[in-house]
Amino acid sequence: MTKVYSHLSAEERVRIDELRNREGLGVCQIVLRIGRGKSTVSRDPGRGPWFASNENESYRSYRPKRLKAGAWTSRPFYSAMTAQRKAEQRARQPRKPMRMAYDPLLEWATAALRKGWTPELIEGRLKVEWPDDPRMRISHECLYRWIHAKLHRALDLRRYLPRGKRHRPRSKGRRARGARIPMRVPITDRPKKVDARHESGHFESDTVVGAPPSKRCIDTQVERKSRRLFARFIPDKGAPATARAEYDIHKDIPAPARIDRTWDNGTESSCHLLVDEALGMLTYFADPYSSYQRGTNENRNGRIRRYLPKRTSFDDLTDEDLQAIVQEINDTPMKVLDWETPNEVWYRELGKLMPKTSHPKTSVALTN
Repeated sequence: MTKVYSHLSAEERVRIDELRNREGLGVCQIVLRIGRGKSTVSRDPGRGPWFASNENESYRSYRPKRLKAGAWTSRPFYSAMTAQRKAEQRARQPRKPMRMAYDPLLEWATAALRKGWTPELIEGRLKVEWPDDPRMRISHECLYRWIHAKLHRALDLRRYLPRGKRHRPRSKGRRARGARIPMRVPITDRPKKVDARHESGHFESDTVVGAPPSKRCIDTQVERKSRRLFARFIPDKGAPATARAEYDIHKDIPAPARIDRTWDNGTESSCHLLVDEALGMLTYFADPYSSYQRGTNENRNGRIRRYLPKRTSFDDLTDEDLQAIVQEINDTPMKVLDWETPNEVWYRELGKLMPKTSHPKTSVALTN
């Protein structure tokens, strides 16, 4: 059962006063008499000492040596009435002022949350729009705490967060059951320079599943440096349909901008060799149950889920609907890109690569 904590009452402070000053008992003995915690009893005398020299609290000793004998300069001792009065004064004093008490900041942040902006995005954008107004500032952690505070549950702003969950689950690894993908190349064989994201052309791949009984899914490809999302509908999660969608996505990308891609260990990537041979790409596979190794793709899939939550059927959606969602995601600024959009970074990097080749779309047809 959860413990319930409460402050000392006036009656308890009077009892502590009697046991401490009249009977001369120590902290441990007082704890046994009143049934309170040891730390609670030991802290209260230090919070509200009373000096016999001055009741209006203007006297404070500078050094202990100045406290000599006599009633006027006697050492401070515990007084129940003084401790209770100071406790009531501290309770009335305001704590650290809340950032969200400023009405313009509250209105702007609430509107941004309802548009689907993340707290980190709100924190960064405030600095851009109000560079000289210190009142229009809030950290993303402070905004998260404000959203989850009990006083603001009536607004129900948690549903506008990226995952809409109360707690963020931690990733836990598990052992793999066995290899199910032919010619699987582990991520440990991927060049270390890919981790730095200094070079474009490295992708992460995954599949977003629709609601049953429909088998329709979304194949997603995300470029690691620009975080640009590419997506296509596929009729099912089978390996041939996934390979066809991968080919359709990458065949229109210039060859220097499509070097490799990193998959998870799902069976839908079993035909990766067909795409590798057709496009001249390489495929690496993350460790089992280690989705953090493909964090960029997981993040973009989460953004898609904000438009198409789980248990949503994809049967009634058209390719135009999906591309509209992808376009809006790619036009949203990101903190990791210094508040640029994935589209802006992608096309800038593409402009750097185009002069290096005279045949930007080199590929061969993928046969059925």
